[in-house]
Amino acid sequence: MAGEMSILGSAILALFLAGYLGQQYLPPPKPRVIGLDLGTTFCSVGVFHPGVGDVEVIGDEEGRKSIPSVVSFTPTQVLAGNEAQELADSSPQNTIYDAKRFIGKVFEPEDLEQESARYPFKVVYNNGSAEFLVSTNHTFTVSPEFIGSRLLLKMKKMAESHLGVPVQKAVISVPAEFDERQRNYTIRAANLVGLDILRVINEPTAAAMAYGLHKADVSNVLVVDLGGGTLDVSLLNKQGGMFLTRAMAGNNKLGGQDFSQRLLQHALERVRQQFGVLPIQKEDIHSLRQAVEAAKLNLTLQSSVLLQVPLHLEVGGLGDPPKPVLFQETITREMFEELNADLFQKILAPVRTVLEEGQLEKSEVDEVVLVGGSTRIPRIRQIIASFFGKDPNTSVDPDLAVVTGVAIQAGIMGGAWPLQVSALEIPNRHLRKTNFN
Repeated sequence: MAGEMSILGSAILALFLAGYLGQQYLPPPKPRVIGLDLGTTFCSVGVFHPGVGDVEVIGDEEGRKSIPSVVSFTPTQVLAGNEAQELADSSPQNTIYDAKRFIGKVFEPEDLEQESARYPFKVVYNNGSAEFLVSTNHTFTVSPEFIGSRLLLKMKKMAESHLGVPVQKAVISVPAEFDERQRNYTIRAANLVGLDILRVINEPTAAAMAYGLHKADVSNVLVVDLGGGTLDVSLLNKQGGMFLTRAMAGNNKLGGQDFSQRLLQHALERVRQQFGVLPIQKEDIHSLRQAVEAAKLNLTLQSSVLLQVPLHLEVGGLGDPPKPVLFQETITREMFEELNADLFQKILAPVRTVLEEGQLEKSEVDEVVLVGGSTRIPRIRQIIASFFGKDPNTSVDPDLAVVTGVAIQAGIMGGAWPLQVSALEIPNRHLRKTNFN
């Protein structure tokens, strides 16, 4: 018996030694499963590298770690990401965004009409579902899951180009409030481009994993997810290695786009004051919109930025040919905060609601984590820190928190070494999200 135990022990030791030597001297295997964050405004794809245990968020051909969730149709092409975004001003009726708001959702005709009124493209009702009407060299409709599939195909190709191997399996994230139908339609979008979805994970749980909270000694985690178009606040309770979503609230009409729009309106008014007319050329409005968006991003790091935008304005009067002018305006962080003061304060309403519904005092929240690029805005971080009396956890890039967590889960599903602790979710089918509009 002692001899058999000795042989067994030697065999186990040999296996560990072989694994160690393999890790040290052999190239690590390619990731077998990718992690996908199909966001409302931006999308990202990441992988967990076996052997080294690092998460890598894969960039596009320009090295950008996320792509706009935009798909545009031309007579000859279907474009996705940044190429599609470039057509948003010149071909607004055929450039679809925010499709995630519609995927798998059941509408009444009047509700869909109200929801779609703010978009420049046409949304039509089809037996309870939303579809998008596209007119290029002919007119046709496409489903929200088809739009999602084009974005997922773009990210699949990004991953395959970077890794040098075909990709067929993935883990994907969805909002915690997505019902079974919305989750299934998200999976359907992935299936359309040949992806087998091994697991669907809630976005707040993915974010908590990115922050390492599935391995930390915490009980109550509040996730503030403020992206380009939506605010989602989730209260998670960790029980062992499992996360229970105790409460959800949000505002599906509040995000970075709204902050940019306030700044754009200010810039347009300043153009009118300086030159007496407003820009009417699509190219000028597009340039001004891009400059404003860049200014908003730079104001997270700088106290002021200078807008410099060449425009073509009819400054001589109606009927005169447009003349080239240079619009210049200094934008300060203080000015940006004043323009958006009321919107920033709206962030606290869903925070208070999830605490009330979760029956928690704010002092009982162990960690406040930030997700979404708009949480970079210093004033927003100040408002959250002041409310809780402590700074939120900012150790992870908020733009990439969800995709990082999904990539970790993808590594787990792929059996990657070194092994990770998986975060399990306790389903709460009776939970409903409170929305503030």
